[in-house]
Amino acid sequence: MKRLAIASLLGAISLSACAQSPSPSVAAKPGAEARVAPPNTGLAPTTVAGSPDERAVAAIRKLNTQVRIDRVGAAPMPGYREVIVGGQTLYISDDGRYLLQGTLFDTASNKDLSQASLGTLRRELLRTVPAGDRIIFAPPNPKYTLSVFTDIECGYCQKLHSQIAEYNRQGIAIEYLAFPRMGLASLDHKKMIAVWCATDRKKALTDAKAGRKIPMKDCKNPVTMQYDLGQRMGLTGTPMLITSDGAQLPGYMPPAEMRAALDKLAAAAKPAAEA
Repeated sequence: MKRLAIASLLGAISLSACAQSPSPSVAAKPGAEARVAPPNTGLAPTTVAGSPDERAVAAIRKLNTQVRIDRVGAAPMPGYREVIVGGQTLYISDDGRYLLQGTLFDTASNKDLSQASLGTLRRELLRTVPAGDRIIFAPPNPKYTLSVFTDIECGYCQKLHSQIAEYNRQGIAIEYLAFPRMGLASLDHKKMIAVWCATDRKKALTDAKAGRKIPMKDCKNPVTMQYDLGQRMGLTGTPMLITSDGAQLPGYMPPAEMRAALDKLAAAAKPAAEA
C-alpha cells in the first residue's frame, strides 16, 4: 500500500506536450536556507540531526527509500518544511507527521510559490550543463534563451523545430537538451545518442526530427545525464521549455506567441528586480 501511496503522491502532472511524461508571504528564519543535494547524484541533502529538515527527509524515506530528494528547507508558511522530490514541491510539517502535495499560492502577491522554488532548482541544475553538451540554434544577439528538453519522435518537438528559423528571427535562442521519452535503452534513446555523437549535431537533429535516417553512432555523450536532469526538473512531457530564470513555459507555442509570452514574463519580473 505504501508503494501505491507514494506512486500516487508523486504522480506526474500532464502537460500539453508529448507525454513521457518572489518574496514569500512568510520569511524564512535566518540560517534556514534550503539544503540542496549534490549535483548528478542520488544523494539526499545533508541535514542536521534532530532538525525539522531531517524529520522531513525521514518522512519521505518512510514512504519510499529510493526516491530522490533534491532540496529541503524552510517553507514559505510557518510550521512546514519545503521538499522538492522528483520535480515536485511537497510540504511536510516540522514534526514530520503531515505531508501536503499541491500548489502553494500566495494570494497577497498573486504568485505560485511552489513554482518559484522549482525555478531556483532548475537554474542550479541547468548551470551544470556546459554549452558544449547542448545543441544550440541561436540568432546573433538573442533577446531570450530557452533551454528545451527535446525528443526526436515527439510531434510537438518536431513542430517546434520545423519553425526554428522563425524562433531565431523573434530573438529567441533555443538550446536543446536530450530527453528520449521512450526511456533509456529504447531505440529512441539510441537515436538521440547518435544525434549527439554526430559530427554535425545540428544537421543530425534536424534530419532525425524530419524522419530522415541518420548514421547510428555511439560515443561518450550527455544524453542519459540530461534525461536524468529532465526528471529532476519535473518533466512530464516534451518539449519542456525553461527560461533563463528557471520558469517553465507550458509547452509548444508558435514563435510569435512564444515571444509575446517571454515579453510578458520579462515585464512582470521588472518590478521585482527594481524593488
